[in-house]
Amino acid sequence: MADEHGLSSLGDFFYGAVTVGERGQVVIPADARKIFGIEPGHKLLVFRHPHHPGLVLARLDDVQGLLAQVQEMANAIAQLAGDTAEER
Repeated sequence: MADEHGLSSLGDFFYGAVTVGERGQVVIPADARKIFGIEPGHKLLVFRHPHHPGLVLARLDDVQGLLAQVQEMANAIAQLAGDTAEER
């Protein structure tokens, strides 16, 4: 059964193996670059996975967009909390 992104098998998550070069560089497989819109010059952030040994790569633009959405939600919650406090 596919999830909300249409992913249903390991093949939907795995794009190939890479080798770390002498300078610590890796090449992101072409299929992954195409699917995620990663182009030369894009900045990627590297995170430690929060629950498992491993790394997570994310485009800087995507992380900034996520943070903007979180800020909007926090502002809306603060507004609601303020409205609720005023009603008491």
